Formats: sequence, C-alpha cells, structure tokens
Amino acid sequence: MQLVIPLSRGGEPLFRQVYRGIRHAILTEAVRAGDRLPSTRDLAEQLGISRTVVLLAYEQLLAEGFIAGRGGSGTYVADGLAGNVGRGRRRLARLRLSRFGNAVAGSTATVDTPLQRGVAPRYNFIYGRSDLETFPFALWRRMLLRQARKGSTRQFDYGSALGNAELRAAICAHLRRSRAVVCDPSEVIVVNGSQQALDLVMRVLVEPGDPVAIEDPHYDGIREALRGAGARLRPVPVDGEGLDPAQLPDDARMVFVTPSHQFPTGAILPLERRLELLKWARRRNAVIVEDDYDGEFHYGGRPLESLQGLDREGRIVYIGTFSRTVFPALRIGYLIAPASLVPVFTAAKWLSDLHSATLEQQTLAEFITGGMYERHLRRLRRKNTARRAALMEAVGKYLGDRVEITGEGAGAQVMLWPRRRVSEEAVIAAAAQRGVGIYGIAHCYVKRPSRPGFLLGYARLTEREIREGIRLLGEVL
Repeated sequence: MQLVIPLSRGGEPLFRQVYRGIRHAILTEAVRAGDRLPSTRDLAEQLGISRTVVLLAYEQLLAEGFIAGRGGSGTYVADGLAGNVGRGRRRLARLRLSRFGNAVAGSTATVDTPLQRGVAPRYNFIYGRSDLETFPFALWRRMLLRQARKGSTRQFDYGSALGNAELRAAICAHLRRSRAVVCDPSEVIVVNGSQQALDLVMRVLVEPGDPVAIEDPHYDGIREALRGAGARLRPVPVDGEGLDPAQLPDDARMVFVTPSHQFPTGAILPLERRLELLKWARRRNAVIVEDDYDGEFHYGGRPLESLQGLDREGRIVYIGTFSRTVFPALRIGYLIAPASLVPVFTAAKWLSDLHSATLEQQTLAEFITGGMYERHLRRLRRKNTARRAALMEAVGKYLGDRVEITGEGAGAQVMLWPRRRVSEEAVIAAAAQRGVGIYGIAHCYVKRPSRPGFLLGYARLTEREIREGIRLLGEVL
C-alpha cells in the first residue's frame, strides 16, 4: 500500500506528522477498516525517513485504537472503526440546545462589536472604546514585570473569588472620592469586565419569566443578557432627562439604568427623577442595577454623583469597568453589591470562573494607589474636552441645524438626530463610502425606534480627524 503523507522538516516532530497523516486517512476512509498498512520498514522507505519515526507513529495509533497488530501478519486498520467515520465532508450532528442556548442563539450578530466587522474606516467614530494612544503602556509593562518578579510563588496560586484585596480597597477609595459611592472594600467584587457583572446579576437575581424594566433605547448587551436569562422585558421610554420613573411598570422586580450618561442618548438623570426611582424601588421591593460605564467623564459644571450614593436601603447593585479608562483587553470591572448580597454574588463568581486574573489585579492596584490612574484620568479628560470642542464646532459648521445633538455633557460619545427623515442604513453606507464610520441605534431598541439617530464616539480620533470626518458626514446629510 502506498500512503501519501506530506512532511515538513520544520515545526511539528516528524512522528506526529506521520501519525496525523495516517489518522486522517483512516478518518476519511482513504484506508478502510481491516485494510493492511505498510510495514514500518516499507513506510519509512516510502517517506524517506527513519524507521524509528514510523515506529513511534504506529505506537501512538495503536494506543489510541486506530490500528491493531496481528502476529506474523502485519498491521491493520482497526475493525471497530467501520461505520463510525464518514467519507469526505462530515455531516454535523444536530445537538439539542438548552433554554439558555436557544435564547442566545440569535444574539451572535447583535452582540458582536463594530471593530470586528470588516476593515475600520479612516475616520472611525467608534464608541465604547478607550484612548489607547494616551495610555502609558511602557509604565504598565514595567509595573506588570515588577509584580511578576517581586511576589512569592503563592501569588500564582488560586485567588479569592472577591478579587485582590488591595485592588478592592483602591477601587472603593477612588469611587468614594470621584463618584460619591457609599461602599466598603468588603462589598466590592472584581469581575471580568462589566459584562460578567451583568451576567452575575442575571444568575443571582433573575428567574425565567421575571418582568424586568430597561431603558428604551439601551445598551444591547443588557438586553441580550436578560433574554438569555429568560426575563420578560419591560421597555421604558427615555426622554431628554433619561428614564421617567412615572412610566415604570408596576410588575417589574428590577430595573437597569445608566443615570450618569444614558446609553445611547446621553441624557443625565436629574436628582428629582433619581429620588423618584428610589421611591419606586422601595414601593415595589425592587432592585436597581446602576451601570456607571463612563461616569469618569463630565463636561461643564460639577458632575452628578452616583445614584448608588443616594441609596439608604441596599437596593442598588453598582457596576463599573476599567475598559473605558484603561484598556478593554485588561478585562477588569467591578460590582458593588449591598452587604446582604455579597455572599451569594461571591459564590456565583466562584462557580463562574473561580476568580479574575491575579497578576493584572495586583498591577492595577499599584496603578491606582500610586496615583498613576488619577494622572491618566486627568490627561484623558483634557484630551476628551478638546476633542469634544472640536466635534461641537465641526457639527455647527458642517451640519448646522440639519441635526440635533444630545449627550455632549458627559462620556466620550454624542448622539446626532437628523431633523428630517432618513434611513440609518443608507446614511451609514454613504458615510462609509467616504471613509467615515458612524453607528446607528436601531439595534438599541426593544420596540421600533421613533426616529433615526447616529452614535458618534470620539475617544480614538484626533481633533483634525474629527473635523474632517464631520465635514465628510456633512456631504452625506
């Protein structure tokens, strides 16, 4: 029997290449069950390699049951493989999904990130991203290396599900100062980004069939997580001041809000509505989940403090992330739970992934406690302030009264609302032809949107790029 097995002298060991070649021939039925294989001497001669290499490959195939030896006769493809492998292209089995699997099966396109959809345009107003050019990566690498070198081997063992103690204390101290969050380090749980925090909330507090209120429009990651959990969505319309507590449904047992910079409209929930929201939660014995995704950025006057800081009954689960201020690949966020819920959230985190990566947590703790994080935030705020000014100036110059703009008071993105009826898809496509990336918000609604809108982030653009991008967008609108 002649076996054609392509071999490469670099990379994988030769015996593994021979093993894989014969295994592939068996699985694709190029050789069938019961067929006699060449002797190790013959195959070595065919392939121009050492007989020892072929012996090692045969031993591996024998151990895995692909071949069998017959005394005095030779080596054969094992009989037991007949009918268990298919010829050519495999036909995949139709496997039964769980309720959760069925719920999320249609979410893959929705939850994908815009950066993964083809080549990024030249003037990409991508939202939800940090400024990677400003972050001090050289300093971060030195700190990461120092943490890896200075610690004992114990730091590379399993850690606490709550997270690194120094990091939790640093997060708590920072949020007290910057966001008026009322917390103790024992209430801080370090998670793999805010999306894991949302997932833990679903696991701990949402039963299938539970009515849950969400802002409409909203961050679609919240909506898809709720659908995966089997919740019944109760969309609450958003106006120029954010969610209106008077429109909250009576049967909802939970509400998700972005009060500091509503996503995507950018509305800031005023104090009166915040207090009304807390009263509603008290009446309904409901939970409020506050997603403070970009509360570090505010322009024009003193920023409103967190909603959590007004809570006196332990009804708010507060979620934050370092993806917007440090870099997304770090995958470190935090969940601040009422003291009564800390044990169950800790257990859920442990069951999910035991704990988040410890070395990065230690480095981030040093970054915060050493003052580097505050200095980095100040640089980001200065740059974002200049970018925002360039954006507002360019919108006024090139778009004028053709659009209404909201969300400019906080965060690192704004909403453009065309004053005349347009097609989101058509405008996005026309802008892309000019090298401008803008993003619609139709996917942010449970119900059909009342008007088209475009979300423009500016954290990753220079002032010149912002002006040129808006100029080109003006040609489209």
